[in-house]
Amino acid sequence: MRSACFRCWPRCDDLLQRIMVRSSPWPERRRQLAMTTDQPYVAVVGSGPAGFYATQQIIKKAPGCRVDLFEQLPVPFGLVRFGVAPDHPEVKNVTTTFCQTASSPAVRLLADVTVGRHVTVSELRRAYDAVVLAYGADDDRPLGIPGEQLTNVASARHLVGWYNGLPGCRSPVDLAAEHVVIVGMGNVALDVLRLLTASVDALAGTDITESALAALAESRVRHVTVVGRRGPLQAAFTIKELREQIHLVGTSAIWDGYPFHQLEPLLPDLPRPRRRLTELMVKSARSPRAAERRTWTLKFLRSPLEALGTDAVDQLRVGVNAMDGDHVVGTNQTELIPCQMLLRSIGYKGRQIDPALPFDAARGVIPNTDGRVHGAPGLYVTGWIGTGPVGVILNTMSSSFAVGKLVADDLAAGKQCDRVMHPDELVQIIRERGARPVGFPDWLRLDQAEEERGRRVGKPREKVVSVDEMRRIIWG
Repeated sequence: MRSACFRCWPRCDDLLQRIMVRSSPWPERRRQLAMTTDQPYVAVVGSGPAGFYATQQIIKKAPGCRVDLFEQLPVPFGLVRFGVAPDHPEVKNVTTTFCQTASSPAVRLLADVTVGRHVTVSELRRAYDAVVLAYGADDDRPLGIPGEQLTNVASARHLVGWYNGLPGCRSPVDLAAEHVVIVGMGNVALDVLRLLTASVDALAGTDITESALAALAESRVRHVTVVGRRGPLQAAFTIKELREQIHLVGTSAIWDGYPFHQLEPLLPDLPRPRRRLTELMVKSARSPRAAERRTWTLKFLRSPLEALGTDAVDQLRVGVNAMDGDHVVGTNQTELIPCQMLLRSIGYKGRQIDPALPFDAARGVIPNTDGRVHGAPGLYVTGWIGTGPVGVILNTMSSSFAVGKLVADDLAAGKQCDRVMHPDELVQIIRERGARPVGFPDWLRLDQAEEERGRRVGKPREKVVSVDEMRRIIWG
């Protein structure tokens, strides 16, 4: 019989072995067969920057290794697609490299698969030699103050997701507020400030969603106050974001009387990035621009105490702080800031997607040492779910490259999960549970459709914001 079907015999033999692996009642026998029939396989959970950068290093440093890239949405790229501001297209250019990685024969995208629902982390560890968790931080940190439940108190994360087309953030944002307060002084806060104060014409040629663009065109926002509990020397935003805001056409800064002149003697001793940022604030405070259509304020040394209002927020009560060296100390003074919308932007927080995972609920991270998850051989973590929401894409690239190399080194040293089945078997189980994994060629159909929709209205793309519509386009 073997001579009669000589050409297909290796394929049949491999299929027979896989059937034996799945049906064998002896775990050790199944493990041996799984290891002898396949090269190393790694599962990466999350297809944002952390997931893609880790994948790049794994296939580079571990030749012959295969990587399955899991993503809960039908679309890849994570925060590059849903977190980067629409008017920062240069940052989104990293997707060109990500597409090259996803097109590699060593990489398989499995999008529209939710780890924790369609498959558990424990199952992944039984089907892969290593599992890298890179699914980011999807929740936002609450302010924890009275009145936070009032109408028009929301997260900056929701606003960012709304104008970037994140399916879970489709509910409209009420922009009837004339005065908006943003609590937090990171880059996300300044992105939201810029989007709320920019002209619609400046955004029309970006990939902002048409629904968000239409809402911003009707916006009544006139002034935005950005509140930070620390001083200018501790502000977390970078000079690029502040410079963009200062030079934004149609807006002007109203500096709140902070004694910036007191910072000038400190400038020579500051690290270069902090010195340049502080010099820009000092210069802008010295030469304020004429009042424009929209204004904004950076209010330092203020801590939110209470959101006030009957049904909707109309004021924020803040405590006045002082700096004691590098430490913030409260005073007995308080102030009221008018606002009809209050946005919290004090950081994102990771979630536990599987009860079997170790998890630090207070920090919203998976405990790890240099990327190795505590007490779980073959399990790794990278990106914000391992470090918390710190740094920009460049920081994520560096840390994820290091974790990818670590995975490759551990595989070479024989430090891996105790794999007992082939990944294809697990994918079949996932299908039986109702998921229909979206591969990279499948996603390209949606990519092309979005670009075509964008061309019709003079934009790089018009994002599809409904998961059901995404699926209809992908599967025809």
